[in-house]
Amino acid sequence: MLTLSTLLCCMMGLTLCYQRQSVNNNNNNNHNNADAKPTHLPPLHYPHGHKWNEPYFDLTMPRNITSLVGKSAYLGCRVKHLGNKTVAWIRHRDLHILTVGTYTYTTDQRFQTSYHRDIDEWTLQIKWAQQRDAGVYECQISTQPVRSYSVNLNIVVPTATILGGPDLYVDKGSTINLTCIIKFSPEPPTHIFWYHQDKVLSEETSGGRLKFKTIKSEETKSILLIYDADLLHSGKYSCYPSNTEITSIRVHVLQGERPEAMQTNAAPAAVALAWTCHTKQATQAVKVISTMVAAFVLLEACCTLLLQGTGQRPTASQIAQTQRTSSSSSSSNISSSSCCADNGKEQEEKEATSGQANTSGTTAR
Repeated sequence: MLTLSTLLCCMMGLTLCYQRQSVNNNNNNNHNNADAKPTHLPPLHYPHGHKWNEPYFDLTMPRNITSLVGKSAYLGCRVKHLGNKTVAWIRHRDLHILTVGTYTYTTDQRFQTSYHRDIDEWTLQIKWAQQRDAGVYECQISTQPVRSYSVNLNIVVPTATILGGPDLYVDKGSTINLTCIIKFSPEPPTHIFWYHQDKVLSEETSGGRLKFKTIKSEETKSILLIYDADLLHSGKYSCYPSNTEITSIRVHVLQGERPEAMQTNAAPAAVALAWTCHTKQATQAVKVISTMVAAFVLLEACCTLLLQGTGQRPTASQIAQTQRTSSSSSSSNISSSSCCADNGKEQEEKEATSGQANTSGTTAR
């Protein structure tokens, strides 16, 4: 009997120990699960303050896009952990919804969004981009609140210019060098044609007198060389790249010396400036001479009135005072014109001599 009781006690003790061990194991497992880290962690550039399993933007995507007018523009937006949310493209200037997902929401069918699953990228395509399409576009995620990623689109219009225009003068027998520069082009033109009048120029049909050279860099340059220029080479030359409007220059082949006015574009301006200065000097000289003549006429009139009114001759001090007044008036007019100072001074001396002679004759009378 004692043996059976002892056996039962041992079995109960073992049961209690097993239950206690099971509870401890469960507690340890729960604690380990709470401290365990998720197996799918976001990248290092995950936005600060957001939960790791929420949608977020790839901030390494470019925010400034430059596209050529008339070509397709592509704006990229990468969204990670999108889940059951949607991506929409919004035009910022009027808050117009362009696309939602891959569905085009606007009536302008030039806008289209494609989804690249392997890189989680939503690309907005604008076909046949125009200058009015330039501006800010927003890629938005339908979270609460809405999250957005802005992309600025620049539309450039390439331009072509020919150096030395609009007119170029060369001597007969020299080499004509025409350089066409294409600016503001994201990519070089596929071809560039040169025209003389309305005829396309070609090295094959020129007999070795024409040579073309193209330099592709940030600014594409097309150079046309015409050796041993003849009078027949005069006329309009045009540069027509594939991605810009046509531009032209007029070439004048001269036989013998060229006129002075054609040597530099600054010649007309210099002639006009010289003529203006000459006209101003002549006008100011006339004013000075007129003032001096009027002063001496007034002097003679005063002397005559004094003789007639008093019957006496004017004293020498009165004549000198009148002359000083007239001279000071004339000097003030002369100093106002720096261009004609010397001419006015010589004229004043001549008039003063003649005035003194007239005064002496009047006094003698």
